[in-house]
Amino acid sequence: MSTASNGAPDIAELEDQERRLVLKQFTYDDAWALGTLLVELARSRNAPVAIDIRRGGQQLFHAALPGSTPDNDAWIDRKRRVVERYGCSSYLVGSRFRAKGTTFEDSSRLDPDVYAAHGGAFPITIEGAGVIGTVVVSGLPQIEDHALVVEALERFKS
Repeated sequence: MSTASNGAPDIAELEDQERRLVLKQFTYDDAWALGTLLVELARSRNAPVAIDIRRGGQQLFHAALPGSTPDNDAWIDRKRRVVERYGCSSYLVGSRFRAKGTTFEDSSRLDPDVYAAHGGAFPITIEGAGVIGTVVVSGLPQIEDHALVVEALERFKS
């Protein structure tokens, strides 16, 4: 994995994650399986996170673990909107702005109370259909939120 000096994945690695983590389908049962996998991973690490999975406009899974707060749900909504608007992970969007020497908040022209290009929201992409939903984690530093989602999607896909 390519990483920046702070241990974060670089843009090429983030783009590679999105190419690799394309699913054949995503059903209600798949949302439950992915959500419970995320809960198990988070619990094993005592991670104080909230987890959200959506397909289209429908919330298919939500969990709030000990230590999470209503603020995490607000972050979930803001990060999810970035994926819905840009069609890629919230961390990749923020990284692309940083690579240009600016920030999402300064240069996107979007309301930061509505959109947050911070790690933790990842597109659910289906072969032949494109992005159909989102999986989001909030409660850890953004690199860790992103990494938790990627780890769960890698396990779920295999």
